[in-house]
Amino acid sequence: MPITVVGSIAYDSVKTPFGERERMLGGAAVHFALAASFFEEVRVVGPVGEDFGEHDLAVMSARGVNVSDVQRIAGGRTFFWRGEYGWDLNSRETLDTQLGVFEGFQPKLSGQSLSSDVLFLANIQPDLQHDVRAQMPHARFVALDSMNLWIDVARDSLVSVIASVDCVILNDAELRQLTGKPNLVSAAREVLSWKPPGGGGGPSVIVAKQGEYGAALITRGGFFALPAYPLETVIDPTGAGDTFAGGLVGYIAAHRQEELSDELLRRAMAHATVLASFNVEEFGTERIERLTREEIDARLRELRAITQFSSAP
Repeated sequence: MPITVVGSIAYDSVKTPFGERERMLGGAAVHFALAASFFEEVRVVGPVGEDFGEHDLAVMSARGVNVSDVQRIAGGRTFFWRGEYGWDLNSRETLDTQLGVFEGFQPKLSGQSLSSDVLFLANIQPDLQHDVRAQMPHARFVALDSMNLWIDVARDSLVSVIASVDCVILNDAELRQLTGKPNLVSAAREVLSWKPPGGGGGPSVIVAKQGEYGAALITRGGFFALPAYPLETVIDPTGAGDTFAGGLVGYIAAHRQEELSDELLRRAMAHATVLASFNVEEFGTERIERLTREEIDARLRELRAITQFSSAP
């Protein structure tokens, strides 16, 4: 089932203890789309400025991503972020953020994007997420990402849009901040109880990203967790969360003929974990750009082997 993703397309300048890059391709929609494209057709909606290179657009097109709804704004500058990581790659310092064309972004979806069965609302202002969700009321599966900024400044709007989606993907600290609950499980159960006006619906899947420690899946019927794939080389975690989301949603979209069961979600979590592990091995999109399906399958087998155990005494 085709996927529409609405979010940022950006240039990132990143420094880690292992090197640095200037103005490399980034943005939530880009990382998501590249990962999801391994499983299903992806349609990207987002703005870029006059400075955005055709070769960067071609990175997505080369993976079969539909970029016809990428909006090039005359006279504008592409969203830019500069950050630095220390030895603790779970945290980073933002040194510069230039919203550029993203400041006045009003998503414009073509009929093709509106017709997608699956929608991913990347980390943008909650009112914009709500507007896009309202434009696609018949989407069969809708997932959402957000961040601590929107919890601080637009919580009511964020809660409202969360109640209108099927799947919420946040890191565990954001889930606790959002709900005021003391731990991951109670926070996730709180979000699962949220309903849109009139009752019915509401999220049925909560995914808590936990960085180098993996991710957890909470549904109304169960709990599942996977560690991160163990790596000897980690260069740049920028975009890992969006790559994870792309793997998760992409896999679900490709298997929507199946019931949205815990078994399907667990397989999707494994694929998401593997995609994210490749993302962090190099800067930005460098590793994902040349990733092959054979490499994904091999690492999936390894992840399965290291997470199996026997219940025999």
